[in-house]
Amino acid sequence: MSMGRPKDSDLQVAVPPEKSKLAIPPRPPSAVTASTAIVEYSAPVFKEEEEDLEVKLRRIIENVPVRVSNTSGSSAGSGSGDFHQYRQMRRKEQDRLSRMDADYQKRKELAEFNMRREERLKAAEERTAKKRLKRQKKKLRKKEKKMRSSAGGDENKKEESSDDESDSDNGEEAAN
Repeated sequence: MSMGRPKDSDLQVAVPPEKSKLAIPPRPPSAVTASTAIVEYSAPVFKEEEEDLEVKLRRIIENVPVRVSNTSGSSAGSGSGDFHQYRQMRRKEQDRLSRMDADYQKRKELAEFNMRREERLKAAEERTAKKRLKRQKKKLRKKEKKMRSSAGGDENKKEESSDDESDSDNGEEAAN
């Protein structure tokens, strides 16, 4: 059993099988740079659900800043101020989590309120439409009834309406 560097005769080079140029997936941005990899990169194949989760995870990783503050040094022991720093960091994290919970609750309550409001507006619109239809039917029936009753007396009504018009004309002239 020898220790150290392997001999040149122990090294083997693996060559990937020949593939057509169209079958090779595009390289990721990190693989575009000079690489010493022997095997070509192939993108992982995800199901639709896994792909959605992968996209979400990537978005979170890209957009959420990583904050590391007051990190301990590489010395073996801890100083007298480390406990106070720990308490401060813990308190800040607890405050951040409570703000996140409060924000989540607000958004949840607002969404529930909007949903209930939409349901109430929809129900009110349905009631209004039903009552409007009922009023229109009643008005139509009243108009038809009036038309039936006045079918024989149309001439009398025309005379009365012309008399009313002439009276109103005279009244207007008298008022002026």
